Amino acid sequence: RATAYRYFPSQAALVQAVVDEGLGPILTWKSASNDPERRVAELFASAMPRIEAFEATFKAALKLSLDQWARRQAGTLGTEPAFTRGHRVDLLKDAIAPLKGQLPPRKFKRLAQALSMMFGVEVLIVLAIFGVAAGWRFTPPPRALAIAAAQPVSVHIHALQAMADLSITPGHAGP
Repeated sequence: RATAYRYFPSQAALVQAVVDEGLGPILTWKSASNDPERRVAELFASAMPRIEAFEATFKAALKLSLDQWARRQAGTLGTEPAFTRGHRVDLLKDAIAPLKGQLPPRKFKRLAQALSMMFGVEVLIVLAIFGVAAGWRFTPPPRALAIAAAQPVSVHIHALQAMADLSITPGHAGP
């Protein structure tokens, strides 16, 4: 750890160098197609495997970005250089470049920002959360509910003058 910090003046500089290495070919992506839909699909197809392969690196970058944002809001960031992110919107603007003359500038920018919500390590994080949540069972399985509902309810009442056993059994369809 001490060795790495000799070469990098801050944690942000270290993470930025590792992220730049991880992004590698993603930043140099180009498409020969003039179809914006195809260009976006090509970008996603080439970038997502790389993002998945460097998932831990990009998660660290996301964490650092969020930590710095929180410290900036609290006024405790100090003079630490800010970690900058923001390659994805530029990449997506390049992917949808054929639409630039067809859409007003505001809608073009908005489209790139909307597509950026589906592009990056955050998508992998959300999918992992859904995968874990899908494995949880918040209610018993239907057959367990059916078995519990079919059990009779019984009560025994015993007093000095009388005694009673009361059982209620669920009804069933048919004869």
